Amino acid sequence: MPLLFLNEKSWGTACDPARAERAMADFVNAVRAAANAGGSDTALVSEVDVKALEIAEGYPVNKWIGASPRNRALWQRLRGLQGRSPVRSVFPARDAADHLEYRHDGEIVLGLGAAHFMDGIAVGLAVARQWQADHVSLERSELVEDDDGTLEMRQDTVDVRHLAAEPHLDGHLDWIRKTRQEGVTTGLRIWDSRADLYPHLTFLPRVEDQLSDLNPHWVVPVRRCLEKLDAATAAWDPATMAEPEWQTKVTPEGETRKRVCQFEDLDGKVETFHLHARFTPGAGRIHFRPIREEGRLRIAHIGGKIRPDL
Repeated sequence: MPLLFLNEKSWGTACDPARAERAMADFVNAVRAAANAGGSDTALVSEVDVKALEIAEGYPVNKWIGASPRNRALWQRLRGLQGRSPVRSVFPARDAADHLEYRHDGEIVLGLGAAHFMDGIAVGLAVARQWQADHVSLERSELVEDDDGTLEMRQDTVDVRHLAAEPHLDGHLDWIRKTRQEGVTTGLRIWDSRADLYPHLTFLPRVEDQLSDLNPHWVVPVRRCLEKLDAATAAWDPATMAEPEWQTKVTPEGETRKRVCQFEDLDGKVETFHLHARFTPGAGRIHFRPIREEGRLRIAHIGGKIRPDL
């Protein structure tokens, strides 16, 4: 079920009506094509009702709908999809507002940011040249809690999938098919599919309850983090390397905190799982230890930062 997020910044650009007509028709056709590829659960997520927007400066959607029977038919196709949109409920606005911000050309962009955070596709109008692309670059600012409890603002550039016309869909079809096949939309599904999704990771039984109770806003970040850990472990040669070459930030706990990272392993022995990767929003942690003889990682904790009283 790929989520389509409205690129609100691509609307309201000054242009002639004929160009706006073409862009709107391309937009509707592209959204419908993505929905057909993604399945019946595909949803268009928007901060505002699309009907309240301007396709171009001075050319509102209502005026476009009434311009011709063809436009009305296109609108009905789009409306049926947007009617199922969860709008704000999909993107963790309250959580992300304190920890995560996305900008494009210096302006905050909610839809584009949500598409990246939720591992979806942004959809926009191909009026301006910058939106005539299948990927868009964003500046991301992320507030991260270090192991000592201090907060650090980190900034980087990320690419988000983008769709404004049907040809843009070609570059996303493999990803859409994979997403539809796996259907990993809950923490419990991560647990149930763990052997297929992450063949180089094993999990302690305690992780099942953690994934079953996983905050829905953490599903995509956890999935991404596990994918990076699995990919790094797949390339690991324990005979020549003490640990994998990590594809995400991995750090050890300090000596004073190692005691809170001790758990009973699969063989009944208590081991220290102090290596950890991070995910956001908030102080998300995945604790693990390398199992050299197996060439795998053993996952012991997925959730918030481990506190001494837990």
